[in-house]
Amino acid sequence: MFTSLKGRSVIVTGSSKGIGRGIARRFAAVGCRVLVVARDPEAARAAAAEIETQGGVARAFAADVSRPSDTEAMAKAALDAFGGIDILCANAGIFPAAKLGQMTEADFDTVIGTNLKGVFLSVSACLPAMRAKHSGRIILTSSITGPVTGYPGWSHYGASKAGQLGFMRTAAMELALDGITVNAVLPGNIVTEGLAGLGDEYTKRMAASIPMRRLGSVEDIANAALFFASDEAGYITGQSLVVDGGQILPESLAALEA
Repeated sequence: MFTSLKGRSVIVTGSSKGIGRGIARRFAAVGCRVLVVARDPEAARAAAAEIETQGGVARAFAADVSRPSDTEAMAKAALDAFGGIDILCANAGIFPAAKLGQMTEADFDTVIGTNLKGVFLSVSACLPAMRAKHSGRIILTSSITGPVTGYPGWSHYGASKAGQLGFMRTAAMELALDGITVNAVLPGNIVTEGLAGLGDEYTKRMAASIPMRRLGSVEDIANAALFFASDEAGYITGQSLVVDGGQILPESLAALEA
């Protein structure tokens, strides 16, 4: 299926670690040319170097997706390096925890600025190149948290991820006649550096609440993104795909004991 992606130009934001790094590796493995984007230039270079060591084609670029000048420079870097932009994986996201009553306006604005405004700015920066080719794939990394579930301390995060889906649906309508599709992957609990930081007890409890009794891998999310980017998914737009091992299915832990 994914042979249709060979040679395509891909931007992956937030791809120096976690899910984004897995997405960048996976696209490179099927022959895409990948721009690895992250706020930390050293981390971006390390992720790009890993891809090139494995025989892929990658370039590193430092950008904060909450800044219009950075996303515009990001799109220009992809055009200069690869001659076009075929696929945007708008993956950059942050999730600092803060419960209501302690959360500040700055806390809220920072999360919304990266997770939601960052999607708008990234898409806007890449649109001229995609429209010029009358073709494009935009894949958002949303979450089950916000669109489907909630978790204490993440009301700002949940709002940003739910907002991404509202953005996606209208963007998909507006861009359909330009040959551009817009879809989203909704990960459940995925094994990443960020999840590890929540502690062993958290990961054990989460695995026990998932019907498959395990957390997901970054490859699970990357494969979903690959599908949305493929020619075979060309008639799919404005849709979201939950990748969570069945995490949202049980109405209680008792359901898993039945």
